This record gives sequence, structure tokens and C-alpha cells, in this order.
Amino acid sequence: MNARLEALLDEIGARPGCPSDLLQAMRHALLGGGKRLRPLLVLAAAGACGGGVDEALDAACCVEMVHAYSLIHDDLPAMDDDDFRRGAPACHRAFGEALAILAGDALLTHAFERLARAVPPPLAAEAVEILGVAAGASGMVGGQADDVRSDGAGFDARQIESIHRRKTACLMRASLELGALVAGGTPSQRAALACYGEELGRAFQIADDLLAHAGDEDALGRPAGSDRDQGRHTHPALLGPADSLRRALELLDRALDAISDLGPEAGPLRALVELVRERAVRARP
Repeated sequence: MNARLEALLDEIGARPGCPSDLLQAMRHALLGGGKRLRPLLVLAAAGACGGGVDEALDAACCVEMVHAYSLIHDDLPAMDDDDFRRGAPACHRAFGEALAILAGDALLTHAFERLARAVPPPLAAEAVEILGVAAGASGMVGGQADDVRSDGAGFDARQIESIHRRKTACLMRASLELGALVAGGTPSQRAALACYGEELGRAFQIADDLLAHAGDEDALGRPAGSDRDQGRHTHPALLGPADSLRRALELLDRALDAISDLGPEAGPLRALVELVRERAVRARP
């Protein structure tokens, strides 16, 4: 499955009229490794609804393009100001800020173009809407906007979780919704998978913050201290690592509960919960 996903991602962006330096920057961001968690969620959700890889593969690639665009922009000096991503120079360090911004723009717009073409017409509009809402001003971009200004006083756990929900969980939830949509999932299956994605995404972000708090750059694939250096509020910084770990484990249990009525086809989703659990516990205080 991963090999097919990587092969399709490798084809993306190689289009007539695309400037070669722009294409190189896009490929640097898109093909630089990573967990491929979001596209795998698309494929796993499709499988949980009785679908196959073929019908979900394009949607999975589109989600990964949106994720890659978001990482390019997150790393910029005006945002998180990180020089490395996945053990390699961040896109703006390798190609300059202007080309990095344009590479992010190109990946984002190409994702919607491909999604509109790849999903059958009766479902294409809904698929585009799902991804657009998750990635937009009330979703990922809105969460990032609040995160950028989260160095102000008065932030509490509710506000931190709101950022987590929009910045991270929205795109994970959309990944599961897209997989269920293209596989013809029932309303109850789609609702269960959406709930699972929400809880998993919030737990995943806390696990990331715990790893950053512990200084585990190997697990993160990027410098661990940028949030601390910029005074950003994270769950561990606000409530402490022990309470943060308890919260992550609680959310993971709720993710499992959400898909308890799904059959053995949802096994990969259950296994993923355990991987995120291990990731959180790795940073145990």
C-alpha cells in the first residue's frame, strides 16, 4: 500500500508548464519522507467501510499535498521559524522563502484540482467541501492563526484544545471522512469515523507536544525547542507532562470507543491508536 502511495505522489507536480525550480521545491516538501499518517487514514477508513485502495488512493494523495503545503508554511520565519523538517532543510532553507511559499500554494491548489477530477462526479463536490472546510479559516488555517498569537497571556486548556482540534484534528477527521465517502460508507460508519478522527487528532497533537517538551527530535523529525523558544502555549507547558499524557490516553480510548461497532476491517485504525499511544508514552515524564 505504501509503495503505491509513494509512486502516485512521485507523479504529482510533473506537469507541462510547471517551472523546474518550483517543481523541485514541491517535490522536496512532498517526497521528503514522513509518516504519511493522513493518507493512510484515508485508505484505512475506506477499508473499514468495505472499500478498496484503488478508489481511495487519489483522495489520500490530495490530503497529503494539503498537509505538505501546511508544513512548508508552518516552517517559515514568520510562522514557527524552523530550519529543518524530517531531518532535512525546511523548504524555505533549501529554496528560499518566496519559492517555498509558492510551492505551498501550488500543492494546495493542485490537491483540489486532483480531488475534483479523481472523485466520481456525484461525490466530487462533497469531497472538495470536506477538504476545504478542514483546511480553511475555521479549520487548519484558523487553528494556525490562533497558534501564532498564542504567546499572549491568559491562554487556558480549553483554548489550547481548540487550537489542537482545528490545527491538527480537522485534517485527520477529513481524511477519514474522505475515505468513508469514496467507499460508500453508511451514515453511521461515517459518523463513527469522523468522531474517531477528531479524538485521534487531538491525542496526536498532545503526543507531539510531549515529544517536543522532552526534546525528542528523532521522533519529531524537526527541532524540538521552537515552541518553547517562541513562548508558545502547549498542553505540557500549560498543564504539565503528566496531565498531558493522561489527557492523550483518555482521547485515544475515546477514539477506540468511537469505532467499537465497526468490524475487523477497522483493525488498521485500532492499530494506529496503539501507535499513537506508544508515541505519547515515549515522552513519559
